[in-house]
Amino acid sequence: MSNDEIFAAAYREHYWAVSRYVARRLDGRTSEVEEVVADVFTVAWRRRADLPAAPLPWLYGVARNCLANAVRGYGRRRRLLDRLGNDETAHGRHVMDSPDTERPGAWVHEALARLSPADQEVLRLAAWEDLGVDEIAVALDCGNRAAAMRLHRARGRLRAEIDRLRPSAAEALPEEDRHG
Repeated sequence: MSNDEIFAAAYREHYWAVSRYVARRLDGRTSEVEEVVADVFTVAWRRRADLPAAPLPWLYGVARNCLANAVRGYGRRRRLLDRLGNDETAHGRHVMDSPDTERPGAWVHEALARLSPADQEVLRLAAWEDLGVDEIAVALDCGNRAAAMRLHRARGRLRAEIDRLRPSAAEALPEEDRHG
């Protein structure tokens, strides 16, 4: 198979997985998701000779870098809009939740948000993308042992944050999950 055919197969097979990966990290902001996914596959096209036999973890690594670039760009754009006084609240697009509205599992998301970006990413790769340690290593561009250690430590830090936020939630976890 030619590099073009390998790329086309990877695109067809993994487009939706990469889209879901990006959407979960951008809270489903559709136009931004589409831009980042396009960037991911643009990089993959340029580097199609480098696509590994199992390209999904590699594509997740590319997506991580594209997301970082996009988030920096969104931050710059947001700061510019704030300076210009042209923010969404001025145009009536701000939606308020009622004070007693709490999304299901919001405390888990809050605990996750308290972790470092590196911890969040390794946990998301394992839980959301259902990657094994060897695939996480490819996505994070590190060795298998390093990936396993990062995942283990991140899980421990997440458990500690959950215990701080919802002590009763820790009691609901199975015994093996509470103690590592």
